[in-house]
Amino acid sequence: MFRFLNKNKAFTLVEMMVTVLIFSIVVGVVIGVFVSALQVQRYNLAYQQLLDQTSYAMEYMSRAIRMAVKDDGVGCISSGFNYQDSASGIKFVNYKNECQEFLLEGGQLKVEFDSGGKIPLTSNNFNVTYLNFEVSGDEVDDNLQPRVTIFTEIQGGGAGLQPEITIQTTISQRNLNF
Repeated sequence: MFRFLNKNKAFTLVEMMVTVLIFSIVVGVVIGVFVSALQVQRYNLAYQQLLDQTSYAMEYMSRAIRMAVKDDGVGCISSGFNYQDSASGIKFVNYKNECQEFLLEGGQLKVEFDSGGKIPLTSNNFNVTYLNFEVSGDEVDDNLQPRVTIFTEIQGGGAGLQPEITIQTTISQRNLNF
């Protein structure tokens, strides 16, 4: 009986191969879950950055458009109007009585002042695919409060799955001397 219990036992080649196969499958699944979690984290970070930049740009444009005044001789837009659609954006006279324009150029939202230069409102890491301004209530014989509706679509500019945001907002003018 002692001979049977003291007998040296070893793993066979088949047992070792089965063990290596099971270990490989477990490691493969763990690596797959880890890579997937990294991709989701990267997407969420890009989405948060996109949301931050879009919120900043929309808030900046909203404040400026809300504070626009009628063009009474500045020569920026047609006299007596608050806003004027341009080829790629909207022009208006800001509260400092200078001409200001929001436009889409090269996939970026930009602001341009008559004092010169275009300043980007969004990073070149993101691509603005659509920008439209719809003006209502700004006719000279119209007694409605002027409103501007902004439509925009912005997407991530990197490789792989990228986030995309579509936003619409309407701004009414604060200066009620219409």
